[in-house]
Amino acid sequence: MTQPASPPRPAASKSEPADGARPLRTLTARVDVRTLSLLGVLAVLVLIGGITQPDSFLDTDNVQLILTQSSVIGVVTVGMTFVIISGGIDLSVGAIVALASVWATTVATQEYGFAGILFTAVIVGMACGLVNGMLIAYGGMVPFIATLAMLAAGRGLALQITDGKTQMVTVDGVLKLGERDSYILGIPPLVLVFAAVTVVGWLLLNRTTFGRRSVAVGGNAEAARLAGIDVRRQRLYLYLLSGLCCGIAAFLLIILSGSGQNTNGNLYELDAIAAAIIGGTLLSGGRGTITGSVLGVLIFITIQNIFALNNLQSDVQQIAKGAIIVAAVLVQRRTASHT
Repeated sequence: MTQPASPPRPAASKSEPADGARPLRTLTARVDVRTLSLLGVLAVLVLIGGITQPDSFLDTDNVQLILTQSSVIGVVTVGMTFVIISGGIDLSVGAIVALASVWATTVATQEYGFAGILFTAVIVGMACGLVNGMLIAYGGMVPFIATLAMLAAGRGLALQITDGKTQMVTVDGVLKLGERDSYILGIPPLVLVFAAVTVVGWLLLNRTTFGRRSVAVGGNAEAARLAGIDVRRQRLYLYLLSGLCCGIAAFLLIILSGSGQNTNGNLYELDAIAAAIIGGTLLSGGRGTITGSVLGVLIFITIQNIFALNNLQSDVQQIAKGAIIVAAVLVQRRTASHT
């Protein structure tokens, strides 16, 4: 007997998305809305700066200053974003920047010239990140406690190295990078380094297995472990990456200030965490963007610049920062509930 012909499958409606298209479209729309909202805030700040100080705010020198100041904390924020996405936290970034900057500017280190300063700053940063990672991943310590201990130890060691004094840089190759003659097409070298770190960070998070594993660990560490991800090793790598970013930031700060001080990187941890949060990174882990974090840094630095140009007190500036953080989080929650 011939089998009855199976009924034809109904043609898919052109209005219906393919399997998996809707979640992807929803995620893309959510990311776009967050990015656009941050760009909107930044545009409003630029408008305010242009209105209140039309002659100085939009001046080329001032724009270069904003971008240069954003570079140091921006590099730190890229590393912090990875850590927070994985469900961790790093309170020691400011202390690591300070320790790396003073260790790299000692008389003994400067005898090795440009390469010696750069190498020392990066190695010290990575060493501190390695200690944090080992304590958290293999020592079972809570990230808050481990990095808080590193914060105290790093600040103390930086003070001991400098004896409370400023260490001036005498290496011409380093000092020249902070001069206008070294600008490339009007762009300071520090900004180019920041841009390079941002691009590498974006590619690492969005186009590599490392980035997917970081998100998986932050979303559900146990599920990531069952899926074959070595959660402890991944966390170690993430804090090592944060330390590397701190080392690079320390070198940029040395170029910017021409010195090493134990007070360098003061409150960087708070600024980096805040920038990542308003950029869309969840403190609980599992979600975040490099683009959003960078926009968060630019917003904070622009606020500081506007306040400085208008001779407003720093306490009002801190209040404004807090209000922006709260507003950004509320906008993100509202966006998430409607997508």
